[in-house]
Amino acid sequence: MLSLNNIEVIYNDVILVLKGMSLEVPQGKIVALLGSNGAGKSTTLKAVSGLLKPEDGEVTDGSITFEGEDIHHLDAADIVRRGIFQVMEGRRVFEHLDVEQNLLAGSYTRSDRGQIKADIEAVYTYFPRLKERRRQESGYLSGGEQQMLAIGRAMMAKPKLIMLDEPSLGLAPLLVRDIFDIITRINKEQGTTILLVEQNARLALDAADYAYIMENGRIVLAGDPQQLKDNADVREFYLGLNEVGTRKSYRDVKHYKRRKRWLS
Repeated sequence: MLSLNNIEVIYNDVILVLKGMSLEVPQGKIVALLGSNGAGKSTTLKAVSGLLKPEDGEVTDGSITFEGEDIHHLDAADIVRRGIFQVMEGRRVFEHLDVEQNLLAGSYTRSDRGQIKADIEAVYTYFPRLKERRRQESGYLSGGEQQMLAIGRAMMAKPKLIMLDEPSLGLAPLLVRDIFDIITRINKEQGTTILLVEQNARLALDAADYAYIMENGRIVLAGDPQQLKDNADVREFYLGLNEVGTRKSYRDVKHYKRRKRWLS
């Protein structure tokens, strides 16, 4: 469905962030993109969704195709109309609008207006808490409720592909598990393809059908989630486990330096 082929992204005509980035997202699957802060994960999503331009970023090489058509030259609104919706890091709800108005905003590009009310009710089946707060201003929702709203707003666009940027950020562990369970349900029940950017490697690998790991603007490892879980480097650098499966202390973790073979 989505293919990035050897793309490069430069900010402000100077800073090279993506350095030959390639990945594929098959239709109907969940694909995880993992990596540390600054690896280029969010930039990858913005390259797909057309949100680089407002930040003075540009795809300078390579290609991005969606359902066989080149899209990297399109603006963000056209890309949404093609069926791609990005849920931004930090949720970015419209704080002065109530929950239902936020959901309606997600349907802005749709032409089937008669179906929208039914789709709002469908969103509420996934997020009953939002229905209880449907007339509440979104700025007063908890962080978890705002994340639910951001995902629900994405669903209202009827996308073929949802790109989620750090959905677990700032949430309590129990809420994170709930969010990931709902992401999996949306994929299975709605057939929505998902590209998931996440630092919680364990949960992301549990949810994904395939996964990529980024370092310094490049893909350094890719494969089946179980294969990655069994990889010694992934276990050490992303799951915090040593070779016998015990968790390392933070004192050890903070002094990690990636082995040279990681980028070989």
